[in-house]
Amino acid sequence: MNSRIKTLFGSFFLFAALLMGSSVYAQKPIIQTKYTADPVPMVYNNTVFLYTTHDADDAMGFKMFNWLLYTSTDMVNWTDHGVIASLKNFDWVPYDNGAWAPHCIERNGKFYFYCPIPNGIGIGVLVADNPYGPFKDPLGKPLIQNSHHDIDPAVFIDDDGQAYLYWGNPKVYYVKLNEDMISYSGEIMVEETTPKNYQEGPWVWKRNEHYYLAYASTCCPEGIGYAMSSSPTGPWEYKGMIMDATELSRGNHPGIIEFKGKWYCFGHTYDLLKLTTTKFYERRSVMLDEMIYNPDGTIQNRAYWTVEGPTQVETLNPFKRVEAETMAWSEGVKTRFETEWEGDFDWARGAKIADRRFVTSINNGDYIMVKGANFSTGAKSVEVSVASLYGGKIEIRVDKIDGPLIATVDVNTSREGGIWRTFTAPVNNKAKGVRDVYFVFKGEKDLFDFDWWKFN
Repeated sequence: MNSRIKTLFGSFFLFAALLMGSSVYAQKPIIQTKYTADPVPMVYNNTVFLYTTHDADDAMGFKMFNWLLYTSTDMVNWTDHGVIASLKNFDWVPYDNGAWAPHCIERNGKFYFYCPIPNGIGIGVLVADNPYGPFKDPLGKPLIQNSHHDIDPAVFIDDDGQAYLYWGNPKVYYVKLNEDMISYSGEIMVEETTPKNYQEGPWVWKRNEHYYLAYASTCCPEGIGYAMSSSPTGPWEYKGMIMDATELSRGNHPGIIEFKGKWYCFGHTYDLLKLTTTKFYERRSVMLDEMIYNPDGTIQNRAYWTVEGPTQVETLNPFKRVEAETMAWSEGVKTRFETEWEGDFDWARGAKIADRRFVTSINNGDYIMVKGANFSTGAKSVEVSVASLYGGKIEIRVDKIDGPLIATVDVNTSREGGIWRTFTAPVNNKAKGVRDVYFVFKGEKDLFDFDWWKFN
């Protein structure tokens, strides 16, 4: 990230911190290392799996080649798992740009990933044995091939086990899926009572005998509207806006879940883009807020995403290995995946191949922040795994970016540049209790890559 962009980032978040009256920077958007949109949250195994689309860094229009995955157990720190699928997973798709809004759901130990293929090709489906993939195409053709409106699939499984697939712009289409989740029965239905201001991006769920349909509402700009029904097939009665339409978000796409007793609404905005340019490009960023119901089942309205974001639902354990790509906020850095030789190569016996995801593009002044690390009575030392190019230092601070310094890791260069090594540093007695932790990078240029960290 160049110095002008970093200055804009710093100025924006200093201003946000002043507005909040707090040393904690704004918690939005939840992903900063890439542009993300069309959030698909799924709760599985006490973890939120967040699948997103991916706008390219240089996108002007829709430039979308793959789908990404992030996970969280606390709703504030998110771990980057990178690309989990792309249009290349479908042999019958003739192009690679068009990885639009998908949906993922688990059933009977399988994970079904529904993908719209634009330009009238249809909706495909991929299947995996676990939520991380690999995902494979079981059909070799579209599951749905109905019209040019086959976009934004969403799946809901009712209490009786019947699954429904919804999609469409500017009307809601739906069909009953069979238990195998890769075929359907009956006709494709178009909901004639498509709710008021519906545009696209349907998301269906049930709570206390009420069925809900959220969607991108009004245009343009788009907010998030919702309707209610006594049936998963409607008719749908418009109830209002979960989030008002605003030029701050322009487009939108809801994803709604319950996790650890709280409800959350995901969507997206252009907030990251607007830190670097006044021009409009399709480079979006996923947002998140708690969603609150009224006693009658309706949903409280909000004008926009809150600065603070959701509260942390559990603390982070800093005494277990934490991947460096786990963060609540960052500035300047990117993430990358590589498959590489691990250890010295032995031509006779071969060598272990390691798949590694790590933080890269680290320069002076960049940082990573994780929220709510529970140090309890304290830590004695810290380990970090890095691959050094020019070397540098990692200043580890708590509470804020210029907060108390608890450790300094000296990352020395060596003739083994690019080799992953573990560096250790002592930790002073200021690391106690639950603290936000900042890893602040210092040095000249192209400092090092960062794989994981752990306190002892």
